[in-house]
Amino acid sequence: MAISLDSLLQPGRTAFVLCEVQNGVIGDGAPWPALTEAAKRVNLIENAARIAEAARARGAPVIHCTAEGLPGRFGSNTNTRLSGNARKRRAGDGDPSSSKPVPAVWRDGDVLLPRYHGTSCMTGGPLDTLLRNYGATTLIISGVSLSFAMLNLTFDAANRGYQVILPRDAAAGFPEDYAEQVLANTLSMLATVTTTDEVLAAWPKG
Repeated sequence: MAISLDSLLQPGRTAFVLCEVQNGVIGDGAPWPALTEAAKRVNLIENAARIAEAARARGAPVIHCTAEGLPGRFGSNTNTRLSGNARKRRAGDGDPSSSKPVPAVWRDGDVLLPRYHGTSCMTGGPLDTLLRNYGATTLIISGVSLSFAMLNLTFDAANRGYQVILPRDAAAGFPEDYAEQVLANTLSMLATVTTTDEVLAAWPKG
């Protein structure tokens, strides 16, 4: 039996986690044009911003998990084709704005958690511990890419016992037809796949 959205979205138990919604990944001039275009087609940034505003209004944490590099790319992954492809494409590594969240989704008081290696927000960082200390049991997640980081985040969150809500119009991946298959055949078995409008309508305001 499916669990209703309103029963998952409990005050003090819900957090909004944004995955790589940042200038250097889906902003203008980011190195993966197909991913930027996929994000634009679903209005990812606009929908993520709407969810973030709703979270703030309800006192829920808004957590920006960004992919960043240390000086000289120290400690970054070199063991996969994905990491090699990223290094070749990231000509803008010297631009400090590339690691910042897209302005439309960021507000003072939000939480910023950089990731320096791997493909999951919960790998090698404090996200899980901080969420548990807060008391979160449900995560609303938004971002890119459905093929890698968002997929990993969903698996990691589900394996740690969180309920995951994934608004499909606040997430993107490429190739887009493959991302749709991941949503339909994998993520839908691990998360409640829904829409931004449905989340906002179900989320209690008090």
